[in-house]
Amino acid sequence: MAPLLLTACGVDRTATLGGLGFQAAVLAASAAGLLWLARFRERLAPRVAAMALGVLIFELFTAPMWHNAHLGAWAYLYRDVSWVLTLGWTVLFLLVVEVGDRLLPHWRAWRRFLLNLLVLTLLVVPLEWLVVRLGIRSYAPEVVEAARGGWVDGLPLAVLYYVPVFSALVLGFYRYWCCVIDRTLLIPVRRIRWRRGLLLTLGAVLLFELMVEPMVVNRGFPAWSLLYRDVSLVMSGLWVLVIAITAALVYRVGLTLPVSVRFILALAIATAIALPIEYGLVWAGYRVYGASAVANFSGFTIPLLQTPVEIAFAIPCYLALVIGFIRYWEIVLDNDL
Repeated sequence: MAPLLLTACGVDRTATLGGLGFQAAVLAASAAGLLWLARFRERLAPRVAAMALGVLIFELFTAPMWHNAHLGAWAYLYRDVSWVLTLGWTVLFLLVVEVGDRLLPHWRAWRRFLLNLLVLTLLVVPLEWLVVRLGIRSYAPEVVEAARGGWVDGLPLAVLYYVPVFSALVLGFYRYWCCVIDRTLLIPVRRIRWRRGLLLTLGAVLLFELMVEPMVVNRGFPAWSLLYRDVSLVMSGLWVLVIAITAALVYRVGLTLPVSVRFILALAIATAIALPIEYGLVWAGYRVYGASAVANFSGFTIPLLQTPVEIAFAIPCYLALVIGFIRYWEIVLDNDL
């Protein structure tokens, strides 16, 4: 086990032949994909940036769940989060989206979105198996425990859930920012459709909560509220309430603002509300982060509360993807896309 402790992130960054070969393939395929996209796609640079940001936010937030090793010290951005993997997922997602849009331009947005999810799942699952077989990807003990009994050739069957959730959140975030990049003309919203918005928010929150369940334990919540393991409807409902309050405030003060500014305003408001709640729950013992998450903490804490400072970065990451996903689907439904 000693080699695994050579770095702060707990993984061996020493490059292996398999790791080098994988990187060469990702870089070559990414370059070819970007060159092909540049032939016909306008404003490619901001599109790449939007997709890469969505992928990176997801990777940073879920970093404790899996470990990426043997890529060489040059391949890492933060702990074991690799820019090579981020680039590979970014270009793959862009290619799937653009090919689908070009081949099926007359399809409704929801049909193309579901097709994107299906294609990405069929592509990403074998790639996940490949990085596991090459010794690059491994899973945190909490994920191994949660997936106990559900493994096929070193790959947890839960990946069939993780991949669509990962894809849906990143695609929703990306599609939302495409409305900004393309300066899409949107129908003004005259009122908030609360029933639809709450259902969308609850769905997005539950999908995310179920996926990251191994990272944090919810304690002390009533048994009737538990949906799966320790995922509590009370906890999820609290995040739904935070986003609903945010939506009401943004609607009141920022309705005439540009789409991008409204997103930033919503993220700031939701973070300002959610962060003290999360810190309070951690301090009170209702939210307990697992050993792998704790191992990723720097050791810096908030004075008095003695809670990790990394939570202040995790909450905006979580909210950015969830809000982007919700807002995209609200745009699709409001504008009948």
